[in-house]
Amino acid sequence: MTAGRVAREKVWIGKSLPLGTTSAERERLVHRATWLEVLTIGWNVVEAVVAIAAAIGARSTALLGFGVDSIVESASGAVVLWRLRAERRAQDLEAVAALDRRAHQLVGASLFLLALYVTGDALRALWTGDEAEPSVVGIVVTAVSIGVMWWLARAKREAAQALGSRALEADSFQTTACWWLSTIVLTGIGLNAMFGWWWADPFAALGMTYFLVRAGREAWAGEDCCD
Repeated sequence: MTAGRVAREKVWIGKSLPLGTTSAERERLVHRATWLEVLTIGWNVVEAVVAIAAAIGARSTALLGFGVDSIVESASGAVVLWRLRAERRAQDLEAVAALDRRAHQLVGASLFLLALYVTGDALRALWTGDEAEPSVVGIVVTAVSIGVMWWLARAKREAAQALGSRALEADSFQTTACWWLSTIVLTGIGLNAMFGWWWADPFAALGMTYFLVRAGREAWAGEDCCD
């Protein structure tokens, strides 16, 4: 790894203290950021279990993609959580950065595979006319997710600015993308439930693929989301 890359990783992990920030204040901010990531992972696990169960019952491509994406997002959140803990323990930044890149490439590959599956299944449903059943549970979990992801994204952005952490800032954009996914899926399954527009579910699934591919590309290349 080049000296320039190591220097960028030091800024990325947030080692540069913002002007006027004491060590005690920084420790408090890192602790808050850590708990935000724990909440993100915990919610995504619950979201994944509920959404996948609802998707199986309703034969919903959009809900299934949403649930599996929550599993992938849990893995991505675990990487950021590990980075924050590495900072608190003052671990070797070069080794952490190398492992971080490999972990994010795995996340990126998972998102590409998920996008491929969702696209294929959505096109199959549109071709065969396979109608998804209305899912009250799916509507509830995606509606709640919109509120949770909005709050988490805002809280992470504030923490990232206070810490000067590019890692946490990138993760806040990822959480914002999850908010958009929740909105798209809720729209699709909501239209199906209210008006019987069965095709809205696979179309919502196809709408998800843009965010899945974009997030996959950024994770694989090691870029900041929405940079």
